[in-house]
Amino acid sequence: MAAVTGTFAELFEQRYQTELVGGADEPFYRTADSEHGRHQLFFRGDYVASALHEIAHWCIAGERRRQLDDFGYWYQPGERSAQLQRQFEAVEVAPQALEWLFARSCGRRFQLSVDNFALDNRPPVPFAQAVCARLQGWLQSATLPPRAQEFATALAARRLPSTAAAALFDPRQYSLAELLLAEAVA
Repeated sequence: MAAVTGTFAELFEQRYQTELVGGADEPFYRTADSEHGRHQLFFRGDYVASALHEIAHWCIAGERRRQLDDFGYWYQPGERSAQLQRQFEAVEVAPQALEWLFARSCGRRFQLSVDNFALDNRPPVPFAQAVCARLQGWLQSATLPPRAQEFATALAARRLPSTAAAALFDPRQYSLAELLLAEAVA
């Protein structure tokens, strides 16, 4: 956890006036106000996956969205209808693709999340395909969001020699089979 929180603080806390805060009951992004001089990106408990996921949302959010609490997203906890689940998954493809890259960068296993108690919590294959395609597309075209590129590179540099870290950005290192196998093992 220290590598994740430390890397975020070193790279972004001063430049973007944003601090990463653990121990929350629920993840949330709070914009700076008169009481809190900095934006705060809360992640759940002390879960690395929660921190990486919230950082992924933050890396995707543009300047305007970073001025809105929770980046202006809606969230419906618990059970969702099939239609709401499809909407949720559409919003979650990009953050989960980045979370996968971040997890790999810090040597952790990644697991997709559908975050819906009405389902058996196994991601549908089309969602897994979309997450895989999104990450591979970013890597193939070298168009990762800039903060995501910077964060993943810095995380990897903490634990890998530069040649091994460079391999993290090879799209061939990420496969649908890996995602589905991780789900079967979980």
